Amino acid sequence: MMQPIVNVENLSHIYMQGTPLEHRALDQVSIQVAEGECLAIIGHTGSGKSTLIQHFNGLIRPQSGTVIINGMDVSSPKIDIRTLRRQVGLVFQNPEDQLFEKLVGDDVAYGPFRMGLPLEEVRRRVQWAMDLVGLSFQEMKDRPTFALSGGQKRKVALAGVLSLQPKVLVLDEPTAGLDPRSRLELLDRIRRLNREEKLTVIFVSHNMEEVAKLADRVYVMANGQSVCEGTPRQIFGNQELLRQHHIGTPESVDILYRLHEQGYSIDPSAFLPEETAMEILKLLNR
Repeated sequence: MMQPIVNVENLSHIYMQGTPLEHRALDQVSIQVAEGECLAIIGHTGSGKSTLIQHFNGLIRPQSGTVIINGMDVSSPKIDIRTLRRQVGLVFQNPEDQLFEKLVGDDVAYGPFRMGLPLEEVRRRVQWAMDLVGLSFQEMKDRPTFALSGGQKRKVALAGVLSLQPKVLVLDEPTAGLDPRSRLELLDRIRRLNREEKLTVIFVSHNMEEVAKLADRVYVMANGQSVCEGTPRQIFGNQELLRQHHIGTPESVDILYRLHEQGYSIDPSAFLPEETAMEILKLLNR
């Protein structure tokens, strides 16, 4: 890997340190993310995923270990947090947590305005960001944010982050609560941002179909540690790893494992739906 845009070394974090309620959320975690990569972070609830990604834009500062983002040391007391947050856009699981303004256009413009950009540049960025996430600028800019659907709120939150033109986009459960159609549409938007805009994407998800569809690489976390990493094919092809850490599988992988356990000669690592279909067709043709 070339010089990573995100480089985490031996990161540990303890909540309520020194009290009876002390909880070690991260324990010597190390991960690297290449520029332009789409990386998934998966693991059981409580494994430390959300705590980890909050370090990427300085919401949490390192207690021990290092977090280097595009050459900036997040643990340095001299770091410019505003510059860091322009480089790393974090979209929370609940979009309501980051909608600040009454109207959609004003909300997407919030970040660029705070950067002190000229009005014409702010307008250009708002239109660009709304187009990227599939929101019509003319139809939606004057729409009240409180009147939006869950899917629309998520798109507005994403557009607000993209209007800062970050180098890294971090998403916490990006499609939680969306209907199937909105979910597929948002996943396609994220994939286009990564492939066409060359945006580095890091996302946390419990949905393994999303991981199979989007990720170039996957980190598996358990008990505050990064226990392994690999391609989706390597991760989903390791049944013992999935069982050990209580990780679900895409439906296609589940079908293949069931057939394999019943004695059929089949490749369980063929995790993409079209590959699964080919494996089943081979069985039928035999």
